[in-house]
Amino acid sequence: MNRTLKAILAVVFIGIITFSAISICRTLSVKVDLTERKLYTLSNGSKAIIDKLNQPVTIKLYYAKTAALKAPDAIRQYNNYYFFIKALLEEYAAYGRGKVDLQVIDPRPFSDEEQEALRYGLKRFQITEDESFFFGLVTKTEYGVTKSIDFFTPDRQNFVEYDISYLIDTMTTREKLKIGVLSSLPVMGDDVSGYMAEMMRMQGQQPTPPWAIVQQLRQRYEVTAVDLDIEEIKDVDLLLVIHPKDLSEKTLFAIDQFVLKGGRTIVCVDPYCLADRPNQQAMMSGQMPSSSSDLNRLLKNWGVEMMDETFAGDENLMMTVALRQNDRPQAIIGLMELVPPDCFNADNVISADLNFVRMMFSGVLNEVNRKENDEDKNANAVSRITPLLQTTQAGNSWKVDSPYELMMPNGPRLMSHFTPGKKPITMASLVTGRFKSAFPNGIDIEVKNDAAENDDKESEKEKQPETKHLTGLTEAAESTDCAVAVFTDVDFITDMVAYQRSFFGVSVVGDNSALLLNTVENLSGSGDLIAIRSRGNFYRPFTVVEEIEKEAKAETAEEVDKVNAQIEAFQKELRELVSQARQKGETLIDASELNQSKAQVERKIREAEKRKRELQNQKRETIEAMRNKLRNFCMLLVPVVILVAAILLSIRRRVLRRRYISHASDA
Repeated sequence: MNRTLKAILAVVFIGIITFSAISICRTLSVKVDLTERKLYTLSNGSKAIIDKLNQPVTIKLYYAKTAALKAPDAIRQYNNYYFFIKALLEEYAAYGRGKVDLQVIDPRPFSDEEQEALRYGLKRFQITEDESFFFGLVTKTEYGVTKSIDFFTPDRQNFVEYDISYLIDTMTTREKLKIGVLSSLPVMGDDVSGYMAEMMRMQGQQPTPPWAIVQQLRQRYEVTAVDLDIEEIKDVDLLLVIHPKDLSEKTLFAIDQFVLKGGRTIVCVDPYCLADRPNQQAMMSGQMPSSSSDLNRLLKNWGVEMMDETFAGDENLMMTVALRQNDRPQAIIGLMELVPPDCFNADNVISADLNFVRMMFSGVLNEVNRKENDEDKNANAVSRITPLLQTTQAGNSWKVDSPYELMMPNGPRLMSHFTPGKKPITMASLVTGRFKSAFPNGIDIEVKNDAAENDDKESEKEKQPETKHLTGLTEAAESTDCAVAVFTDVDFITDMVAYQRSFFGVSVVGDNSALLLNTVENLSGSGDLIAIRSRGNFYRPFTVVEEIEKEAKAETAEEVDKVNAQIEAFQKELRELVSQARQKGETLIDASELNQSKAQVERKIREAEKRKRELQNQKRETIEAMRNKLRNFCMLLVPVVILVAAILLSIRRRVLRRRYISHASDA
């Protein structure tokens, strides 16, 4: 076989091997996520949600890719975000192994796909007379249940995995979420309707309406009241505990068991609740009624505790308000308006998108560190505590000498109790984990015994109380991940703080109601959904390049500032010349002198502006030269490495060949 034929066969075999290797790699679909925060790797929570799917799910990603090519730069910038979303959805489909079907759709004008996108409620942005821009997602089950993300906004990119997994997790649940409200305040209003409501109106009485937050919850969920003296909480998916004041041990035990069984719970406690108005008779008798509530007997066992008669404060956040009509506004340390970025946890979906939240005499929520030992067998299990709301670094806790100071707040007097701190004060947290019961031995409650009907003596006596022992879970099951959101303020969801009434009805103020709705939505999902982490930002800026650009700008910035100052001085001189001429009145000679002076100043201005353009052009050339160097370096690096490797291999082959020839000659 001659050398030419050998070379041809070698090329053919190399081509076959290369093609086979590519085909095998495509079949194996091996991927490696090299990003710093594993942006393209699904969280364990998302994987668990997919594993639990009992029916196939179709994911349709609508992106007007063709229209984006004709769109302005603001639209074309979405291309990178689209590739990020697409790659993440491909991970869902790959992990689903047939359970998740991904379809990427480019809705063209007047097509069935465009009409379908509009029917699903995706947002449409008109680019030209014919072209429209879509960038949304629709999930659909085989039974026709659909949910959608109408548009992928870049500000939600950190939580895009949560949003997608939320659709998948909740779309398979057809029943409406049931929320039970347990409160010592009239949160639910007068629960009357029909005939009873009409009778009250005929008597000149109006039924007390429920709080606006309850009405808002009823638009999306089924909301019912839970009795304050309840033995067992059932037929409720999520429990909302508002101002749990003086609850009985039986009710505390019911809440404890509800949480241990995996029931999601939101707790709003308060060291001083403005909505809990004191009893006038008690006030007249000289007794100071308490307006505080706590659930520390349970909270301590879950890993947190609200400090007694202690409030959170921050000079940077306190509000200035007029407490009474015709009073001057004054700053009150207990009234705070929380704003980003310091006050909200940007890595948690509950608080990430909030703009401002108002808190009224909020309490302080501290972590409780307890370890299991022989003396304390009821120590809590390890809890994961995620702060949601907090003050700035200058926040601190404070107390009052008397509760009367809070009834008639005086700004300077309350401020005298406060000292700026050096670390944030937490006011709300999400607590998850496998909790243990606060009542490991159960509780004893009193129940009434039925009187004997046939015994005259017994019938004359009142029914005697009888003791009943209640037992339940001592700790949550291994498969149960408990979740409780704790807020140390009640007033933030009241009508006077979270809403305002006008001629047009009730409207939302700030993000107070959004905070509670976000919490309900987050906890209404599975424990796997709550565990999904915040993703990193897919946009990775070239920080080194940006630093070099900043240095290039800084080189000319000082001289540009000087030129700008000269231009401003020349323009000021010109304005003064014109002003003086108008005041004195212009003669022919004066006008000639004025024109000469104006021409000289204008010439100076033009020279200064020319110098400014030269400096700006110098900055641009410096930056472009730096970019060209980096581009050339990156383009030439790979060929140079290959060339060096080839030279080294060639040298190695020559050395080996010489050794072979020398050994052959010796033999």
